[in-house]
Amino acid sequence: MSAGKYRKEHNCLNCGSHVEKHYCSNCGQPNLELKESFWTFISHSIAHYFHFDNKFFQTLSPLLTKPGQVTLDYLAGKRARYINPVSMYIFVSIVYFLVVYSPKKHVEKDEEDGITIENNEKHQKVADSVKNALKLNGVSKEIADQATRSINDAIKKKEFIKLGFADQEKELNRLRAENTRLKSDSIADMIEDYNEIHIERNDSTYSAYLLRQKKLPPAEQDSWYEKLIKKRAITIGEKSEVIQETLEHNRPKQYFLLMPLLAWFIMLNFRKNHIYYLDHLIFTIHGMMVYFIVSIITQPIMKHIFGEDSVVSSIIEVAVTVYLFWYMFKALTVFYQRKTWSTIFKIFWILILYAVAFKLSEMVMINLIYYVAT
Repeated sequence: MSAGKYRKEHNCLNCGSHVEKHYCSNCGQPNLELKESFWTFISHSIAHYFHFDNKFFQTLSPLLTKPGQVTLDYLAGKRARYINPVSMYIFVSIVYFLVVYSPKKHVEKDEEDGITIENNEKHQKVADSVKNALKLNGVSKEIADQATRSINDAIKKKEFIKLGFADQEKELNRLRAENTRLKSDSIADMIEDYNEIHIERNDSTYSAYLLRQKKLPPAEQDSWYEKLIKKRAITIGEKSEVIQETLEHNRPKQYFLLMPLLAWFIMLNFRKNHIYYLDHLIFTIHGMMVYFIVSIITQPIMKHIFGEDSVVSSIIEVAVTVYLFWYMFKALTVFYQRKTWSTIFKIFWILILYAVAFKLSEMVMINLIYYVAT
C-alpha cells in the first residue's frame, strides 16, 4: 500500500509526541500530510478497511500452496507479513457470499389440464415399441406382455400425477365405475395407488387437509399430535422455496458458528499434542478460508461459463474435492506432525463429527425459519 507523502515536521498530529522517522513511537500513527488527492483517500480507505494491501497476497499465496505453514508461522510470531486471521476470514467470507451465493429463480410451471389417460397414443406407441423389441430378442409373449403392462402403468401414473385435483377425481370415478363392472384386481390396485396420490394432492394445503379429516369417521381421523405434524409438513412444503433460500442466505453464519466446534473436534482428535484451543481455532480459520477462496474462484466458472451440469464443471468439481482433501491431509500432517495413517484416520472422524453437527444445525435453522415464516 502506498504510504503517501510524509510530513517534514516531527510532531505527531495525533498525540503530540516527537516522531523520529515515519511513524510515531508512542501511538503508531504514520506522519503523513493531511492533504491528499481523492483517489489516494479512496485507496487508503479501502486498504485500511479490508487490509487489502501487500499483506493479503503475502498471506494468500502460502495459504493455498503450503498447507499448515501460515498457521505455524503466525503462532511462531512471524505475523508482520500476514493479515490477522479473523480480519481476513471476515473479508473472504463476505466475498464468498457475494460471489458464490446466488438465489435461484423459481419458474412456476403451468398445470397440464385435459390429459386423457385412457386413450393416450403416446403411451401405446412406447409400450408397443418395447413389446416388439422384446419379441425380436426372443423373449416369451407372457414376459413381453407383462413388461408392456408395467410400462403402461408407470406412464399412466406419471400422467395422473400431472392432473389437477378435479381431473384426478374424475379419473378415479371413471376407474371405480370400470372396476365395478369388470371386478379387476389390476384396476383395484391402480385405484389404490391413484387414491394415495389424490389424497396427497388434496392435502396440499392445511385447510384442505382439515376439510378431508372432517369427512372421515371419528375413529379414522388423525389425533391432535398427527395434525400438528401434518401442519408442519404441509407448511414446510408450501414454503420450501422461501425456507431453502433463507437457509442458503444464512450459510455464512452457519459456517462461522460451526467453526469453533470444528476446532474443538480437531482438538479432541489431536489432544496428545497438548496445544491451546486458540491454536486449533487459528488453524481451522485458515482452513476454512482456503475452502472459501477455492469456491470463489471455481464456482463462477462452473455456473456462468461452462454450466453446472457440464462435463467440464464435473471435472472441476472432482479436482476441487481432491485438492481440498489433499490440503486437509497435508495441513494436519504439517501442523500436528503425525504419521500418514494416523492423520487419515483422524480426518475420517473429524469429517463425520462435522457432518453430524452441520446436519443438526441445519435442522435447527430450518425449524427457526419455519416458525418465523408461519
